[in-house]
Amino acid sequence: MGRTLENKKEIVADLKQTLSQSTLALVIDYQGLTVAEITDLRRRLRPTGTSCKVTKNTFMGIAIQDDEKWQPLSELLKGASAFLLVEEDFSSAIKAYQDFQKASKKTELRGGVMDGRLLQAPDVKALGDLPSKEELMAQIAGAINALATKVAVGINEVPSGLARALQAVADKENSGDESASEE
Repeated sequence: MGRTLENKKEIVADLKQTLSQSTLALVIDYQGLTVAEITDLRRRLRPTGTSCKVTKNTFMGIAIQDDEKWQPLSELLKGASAFLLVEEDFSSAIKAYQDFQKASKKTELRGGVMDGRLLQAPDVKALGDLPSKEELMAQIAGAINALATKVAVGINEVPSGLARALQAVADKENSGDESASEE
């Protein structure tokens, strides 16, 4: 039994909703994957806030037809397509997919779309090489901590330097007084 019109509309509405929350959409050729392997891919992607949608290209085409941001995706709609819809941390999501791809060796990345721009496989790989959100936050925190340490040392040095300068002046005056009294 085929899908009802109402069911098809629900699928398209769900795709539109997920796309509206996504920053990156990747299209992979999933032909040859078992249900267990697709489940494994979804499990790997879940911690990154990415959803894996396996749907007909026609439904995705309808979902993107009125949205300029996702229009370039239409060039990738051919064959057996699975869509990885990334909400935030695209670097971690791409790395999770690449790990899965190395393990299964059955999928092929066709490309993706980000900010209305079509991305080829090398572009997606370059995005995956960027540090993750957590790594960037750690780098920023480290830089802020180092700056705070330098400021604290600098502030601490002002009274110490002033004390040394006063001591030097006092020593000079004392040695000047001693040499004047000897004459």
